[in-house]
Amino acid sequence: MIKSMTGFGRGVFENEKRSVTVEIKSVNHRFFDFNLKIYRIYSKFEDRIRAEVAAAVSRGKIDVYVSVVNKQEDGVDVKLDRSLLAGYLKAYALLRDEYGLKDDISVMTVARNSDLFTQNKIEEDDEEVYADIKTALDAALTEFSAMRKAEGEHLAADLTGYLEKLEKATVFIKERSPQRVSDYRARLEAKIKELLGDVNVDEQRLIIETALYADKIAVDEETARLESHFKQFRKMIGSGEPIGKKMDFLVQEINREINTTGSKSNDLEMSNTVVEMKSELEKIREQIQNVE
Repeated sequence: MIKSMTGFGRGVFENEKRSVTVEIKSVNHRFFDFNLKIYRIYSKFEDRIRAEVAAAVSRGKIDVYVSVVNKQEDGVDVKLDRSLLAGYLKAYALLRDEYGLKDDISVMTVARNSDLFTQNKIEEDDEEVYADIKTALDAALTEFSAMRKAEGEHLAADLTGYLEKLEKATVFIKERSPQRVSDYRARLEAKIKELLGDVNVDEQRLIIETALYADKIAVDEETARLESHFKQFRKMIGSGEPIGKKMDFLVQEINREINTTGSKSNDLEMSNTVVEMKSELEKIREQIQNVE
């Protein structure tokens, strides 16, 4: 079944080292537009995350949010340079003793000297981190795909309903078309008799005129192509493949045939039917903008 381009999914993974949360949301877009928000330190995984998402989604504007919370004291090891600290304390004591300054040395006073400390980030195993991210990502993609599938089922139901109305209208036009020729022949014969009175109507001439008119207003080819397009469209609705772009093209072809039929409809009932068909086709056009 077709899938919607609109969806949302969330996945969470947690162990003793880190907690990972991945959220995916998407809206309509003509192409595959991928946007990732992740801590800069983990941006090295962007290409791999993109590839995972692209394998599940063919088009749409996809926003992915990845949060990684490290539980190991933020993953930073801070060390104090004791020899340098001893030098600072000696200098502070000298200032106090020789210049009579107030002895207000405190931990915070010393801590302001950032050169006393060295920070070393605890190295993480990239493959281990990415494995945790992928676990959360897979869970998010599963929920995301399920939502897109459910939305696709609703779209399919709506599209099928509109399509059935177009099919019924096409059947009506096919059945109505021969009657238009008969009505024209009757009107033409009546008009001739009105003008010529009791003079016999030239039957051969009447047949020729009627045939020319029938050829001019014939919609057999248009209705045949419409029926073919409808069958193809119905097949697309049941497809599990990304089909939105093809649907859009097919709707253009259907619209062309309906317009041609309308240009040949010098009959009020047929003209009204064509207007209704255009209305239903516009509903289809709007809906398929959501189809992947």
